[in-house]
Amino acid sequence: MSKVRIGITGLGNIGNVHANNLLENKVPRAEFSAICSSSEEKRRSFAEKRLKTYNTTEELIQSGEIDALLIATPHYQHPEIGIQALEAGLHIMVEKPIAAHKADAERLIASADKHSDLTFSAVFQLRTEPRYIKIRELVQSGELGDIVRVIWVMTDWFRSEAYYQSGGWRATWKGEGGGVLLNQCLHQLDALQWIMGMPSKVRSHVGIGRFHDIEVEDDVTCYLEYPNGATGMFLSSTGEIPGSNRFGIAGTKGRLLLENDKLLLTRNATPTDEWNKTSKIGFALPETTVEEIQIPPSEEPHAQLLTNFVDNILDGTPLIAPGASGIGSVELANVMLYSGLLDKPVDLPMDSAAWEAKLQELIANSTHEKKVVQVSTEDFSASFRR
Repeated sequence: MSKVRIGITGLGNIGNVHANNLLENKVPRAEFSAICSSSEEKRRSFAEKRLKTYNTTEELIQSGEIDALLIATPHYQHPEIGIQALEAGLHIMVEKPIAAHKADAERLIASADKHSDLTFSAVFQLRTEPRYIKIRELVQSGELGDIVRVIWVMTDWFRSEAYYQSGGWRATWKGEGGGVLLNQCLHQLDALQWIMGMPSKVRSHVGIGRFHDIEVEDDVTCYLEYPNGATGMFLSSTGEIPGSNRFGIAGTKGRLLLENDKLLLTRNATPTDEWNKTSKIGFALPETTVEEIQIPPSEEPHAQLLTNFVDNILDGTPLIAPGASGIGSVELANVMLYSGLLDKPVDLPMDSAAWEAKLQELIANSTHEKKVVQVSTEDFSASFRR
């Protein structure tokens, strides 16, 4: 095989991003072959581009027209479609999240393990961003020493009431399985666990419909504990103006701070733990130096991931975002919400069956109704780079 025939199911905002990258030949050795959409207008539009079009994902999977399927449908459908595609012998690339909850993510991963000859990749474009790559390198190389604390204030997610009313599935337990954590913050949660590893315990406070007429969380404050004794905070909201995106990691040898696309590295001349034991002056601090690390702009992150997917299929190139690694962000989103709903700390790994049962209870007890309205998506691409 010299090319990979790719199909896309789900032609919403993000599905169209992937489709345009393929149509514009930004993915070498990929052949955009077919799409599935419930919209007759979209099917007609892609048919005019000489693509095969299908009404249902099952028809696309069984068509014989594709070697790989990119899944960009609503959250709950990701595992079911992924499993069907794998069983049909297709490689899969799954948009975030790989599942709405951890138990479904485990089912998808188990199926992928049974079909280990097929590629299972996820879409986490922050892993291609030079700034996050550099932060991970500095943390994991020991440049900061032992990590003491991490704080991410991610409130740069304002959404109006019109946004939430733009789809009947939006911000509902049944349609999405959560709010700001599972929808807006998945990429940050992925980057957090990719850089820091998974915490061992979380304690959250969540605001359910604090700023909007919705039944899921739109405001979160979460405390984290890590196996090495480090602590952390993760804060997010879709109701703040102006919002912030401030990511800081403190270690014994210094501190990293990312804010407004500026990455600052502060180095301690003497590590904190050593200074603490040897200093003869109670208020004295070790000398420090501050360096601004120049970070090049990220170029076509979604096309990079899709190219990596194709390269893995054809050449065995290591995946930037292996699909199974997507369970980390799903678990963080789930457990932060679960802790807030229970109003108590939760240890990790979390009990996936317990959260699945709680989610089903929330769905069954939902009485929320909303009026669906049209909303502009012109600024959708601005949310990619946070």
